[in-house]
Amino acid sequence: MGKTFSEKILGLKAQKEVRAGEVVTVSPDYILSHDNSAAIIKEFRKLGVKDVKSNQKLVIILDHVVPAASEKYALNHKTIREFVFAQKIQNFFDVSSGICHQVFSENGFALPGKLILGADSHTTSYGAFGAFAAGIGRSEVAALWATDEIWLRVPETIKIEIEGELPSGVYAKDVILKIIGEQGADRANYKAVEFAGEAVKKFSLSSRLVLANMAAEMGAKNGYFEPDEDTLLWLKERAKDKFEIINSDPDAKYEAALNYNISSLEPQVACPHTVDNVKPISETEGMEFHQAVIGTCTNGRLEDFEIAARILKGKKVHSNVRALIIPASRQEYLHALKKGILEVLAEAGCVILNPGCGPCLGAHQGVLAPGEVALSTANRNFRGRMGSREAQIYLASPATVAASSLEGKITDPRKFL
Repeated sequence: MGKTFSEKILGLKAQKEVRAGEVVTVSPDYILSHDNSAAIIKEFRKLGVKDVKSNQKLVIILDHVVPAASEKYALNHKTIREFVFAQKIQNFFDVSSGICHQVFSENGFALPGKLILGADSHTTSYGAFGAFAAGIGRSEVAALWATDEIWLRVPETIKIEIEGELPSGVYAKDVILKIIGEQGADRANYKAVEFAGEAVKKFSLSSRLVLANMAAEMGAKNGYFEPDEDTLLWLKERAKDKFEIINSDPDAKYEAALNYNISSLEPQVACPHTVDNVKPISETEGMEFHQAVIGTCTNGRLEDFEIAARILKGKKVHSNVRALIIPASRQEYLHALKKGILEVLAEAGCVILNPGCGPCLGAHQGVLAPGEVALSTANRNFRGRMGSREAQIYLASPATVAASSLEGKITDPRKFL
């Protein structure tokens, strides 16, 4: 019997043969944290250890509240910068860089066959490049800093085969929302999700990042795409280290195999207050909202802004809507700036924000008031996620959010394309 990607990579790191369900002790290739590094530092100091075990593995990226929006956040950032200096951590990215998942990828840390652990649930994003990438808790990260070792359970794997052609006006976000809506937010709890099929091979890396990122919303420990020529080309000038592609065996044993044909898929919308409360656009059209968000680590890349700009060009955002644009990184910001995309969006009445987590976090930019409704391209719509617990959040693709921004209510984007 063959092995899955997860069994192979965790066995390689544990230096022994392993199967799903076993617990192994491993040492990751990289350890990610962001603004929560301040809390991790407190936990680390409780351990009575002076220095981190492997400072070259630490990647710290400030992104959640950047620039600092209060004295509290400013103090956290100051604590992190002092720790970075004292520990001689080279892989540090300050407030101008962007969202950790995009910055981590752009700077060549997300590589095929690498084991990446991070203090953020959407660390699953790096599976888009063929890595085993999983989110862990802050106390676990503190222990990792001290020991460079952690216990991991080898997850069972769910294979999701995606076939067909994406219809016009339908995008990767719609695909993953459809899957989560049907399978549920707990379908993949502590399991690996492997995306495969002919349709997946045609997805851009930006689109694959959407699916890998939101695998976390199924409860997945990690999401995975088999690296191809597009992956290797993207990594050619970026890779920080040598890497080895690891794929599942043809006769690997999967916990389940799910099949989706996307040829007749229509735009999807996740309704409050859970990501698996998904409905087709035909059942949500007409819902009025106050704030639109296009961006975040899920849909904040050039591809997403080009889609939005195509719809918004020469038009104006509805007077009742505040449309916020938030690039995933400085690099994506500059790409959109140089191509004139940001100009198109600004002329349409959008507010261009600095790269970072911003509205998605609900701590500073774009906070919602009680009774307000947001339509966002982010990955979560939990109660209180973007401010007031009495606010509501709907999730959709950049096309759906852009089209809806023009009419002040949830709108099918296909009539604009």
